[in-house]
Amino acid sequence: MSAATLAVVIPAHDEERLLPSALAALARAARHPELAAERVLTVVVADACRDRTAAVARDAGALVVETDCRSPGRARAAGVRLALERCLTGPSAVWIATTDADSVVPSGWLAHQRARAREGWQAVVGTVALPLSSPLAAPHLALYETTRPPAGAPWLHPHVHGANLGFDAHAYLDAGGFPPLTTGEDHALVRALERRGHRVLRTADCPVLTSPRLRSRARGGFGHFLSAMARSTDV
Repeated sequence: MSAATLAVVIPAHDEERLLPSALAALARAARHPELAAERVLTVVVADACRDRTAAVARDAGALVVETDCRSPGRARAAGVRLALERCLTGPSAVWIATTDADSVVPSGWLAHQRARAREGWQAVVGTVALPLSSPLAAPHLALYETTRPPAGAPWLHPHVHGANLGFDAHAYLDAGGFPPLTTGEDHALVRALERRGHRVLRTADCPVLTSPRLRSRARGGFGHFLSAMARSTDV
């Protein structure tokens, strides 16, 4: 794939407090030297927000879609639609990356996805990590990596996170896009990509740091998982 545009889509619901860190990290990732010839767009979908999420995103230079769908699936799909509308070429020359407003991507994140696209991968499914300062970090890591093989063997992990996901726009459209789900839209998209025969890489090489908050913005989201884990481990 020879992408001319990289577009990052971030759904956000009342995220004025955490969004600035997410956008600052994306700006650093977009300045990676390997992306000097690439166009990078950032789209924030302010979904049913009662705070300054949309204003914060605009102040940071992001494109903004304001919705009231109260659905991560619909919100991510709306962001991808705007990204494709703003691109100067067709979907075959666009790579879409998604992350979350409470997450911080590493500086090499976009370059990592771009490199995998050049290798012929049509989707990259990454992992997440919690800040080491969180008491949930150690139990989360132990549970999260139970399927990791011995040192040196590649880990084709079973996880899917909208906070660390990327895909070729043509493959995305062929798979039907993000379904209108209130939770699990990322899992559903990856399953559809695999069913359609697209090349999907599961890799732990470039994890995204995500919030350890227990009250998830999306019903049944990652915060719900952490809350259940905290109760079971007495953290």
